[in-house]
Amino acid sequence: MTVKPPEDSLIGAVEAGGSKFQCALVRGDGQVLADRRIPTTDPGETLARVLGFFAEAQHRLGAARAFGIGTFGPVDLDPGSPTYGRLLTTPKPGWAGTDVRQALIERFERPVAIDTDVNAAALAEARCGAGRGLRSLVYVTVGTGIGGGVVQDGRTLHGSTHPEMGHILVRRDPRDAGFAGVCPFHGDCLEGLASGTAIEARWGARLDALATSTDALDLIGGYLAQLVVSIALLTACERIVIGGGVMTHGALLPRIRNAASRFINGYLPVARADPTLEAYLVPPALGERSGIIGAALLAQRML
Repeated sequence: MTVKPPEDSLIGAVEAGGSKFQCALVRGDGQVLADRRIPTTDPGETLARVLGFFAEAQHRLGAARAFGIGTFGPVDLDPGSPTYGRLLTTPKPGWAGTDVRQALIERFERPVAIDTDVNAAALAEARCGAGRGLRSLVYVTVGTGIGGGVVQDGRTLHGSTHPEMGHILVRRDPRDAGFAGVCPFHGDCLEGLASGTAIEARWGARLDALATSTDALDLIGGYLAQLVVSIALLTACERIVIGGGVMTHGALLPRIRNAASRFINGYLPVARADPTLEAYLVPPALGERSGIIGAALLAQRML
């Protein structure tokens, strides 16, 4: 029998991203009592500020019963592994080998659940966002990097590791022949060509600040559409949610939908029923809160 934690119990939630750590102390009913945004610098400084936030918040509001972390990756999620909770071959300088879980355990002596940031966001959207009522959902984030998380029947997908959708190889757009890509492992994988880091390396600016935005939007939209089609074909999911900092450019999502619809070319039932993909490929219903809500849900599941 599953016992739901009391609504007045406290939970610590961390969304650990490549550019920022979002931290919150949350009640069991979902009410955020305290939160803080911490820039991602080096591991020592960043984690010290995370611990400082939770120490101060718990001193004022009460002790958390558990913590949940949704972290950028790749990360070891095998509980039987000696490196469980440690970041692996991440392109984030200085963070490879960092144990983002153990610091909270040692400081507060509470259980700590961990998953990827995109799996946590996928869990939140599936439970109480854009995927409510569906059995399957994929969440994609396009920001500093690119990642994807899969939820099927209320559970996030794990295998030998977690999904690494940002490193799928894609067909290069002929207009992009002169750009090598920024991924240190694969060069022109999806993350290497279409992430926020790749956009700034290619054009020296964020997507929403580019003067040549039409060409840039078509290029990035085409690459991300290839990811959407790959997800649709491989997972047969009922909905794809796409968020992240790059997606704040309002004209990008329609271009991804249009290109993905062309690539699918009526092959999948979802495209025949919804040729514009407006109901299939959607923004996060929880907005920027998907990750932190998901991290809280990870902790709740342990209780």
